[in-house]
Amino acid sequence: MINKEPRNKVRLRRHARVRKLVSGTADRPRLCVFRSASHIYAQIIDDTAHLTLVAASSLDAGVKEVHPNSGNVETAKTVGKLVAERAIEKGITTVVFDRGGYPYHGRVAALAEAAREAGLVF
Repeated sequence: MINKEPRNKVRLRRHARVRKLVSGTADRPRLCVFRSASHIYAQIIDDTAHLTLVAASSLDAGVKEVHPNSGNVETAKTVGKLVAERAIEKGITTVVFDRGGYPYHGRVAALAEAAREAGLVF
């Protein structure tokens, strides 16, 4: 049977299903990923306090200078490294990874691997 629902609606349903199980705390915040066709965003969130602790995206000045075409895997790696560096500066070393309902593939996987290489544990 062919799924006739829009792709983003399916992603949002998958994301809601994952978010029932994945939650960030003060000890282990949530690394949340959002990607659009042309950009990628990453936030580290404490869900108990409802605070964004660290954020990075392909729109940041340093990333935009290095990667003017921002919808690719190389940009995702740079954003992953940047969010990990900012998290370690704030004393955050372990996180829970929230892929946002996206498949763990391509840009999402590249961001996660770069964050791991930069020192985040998840």
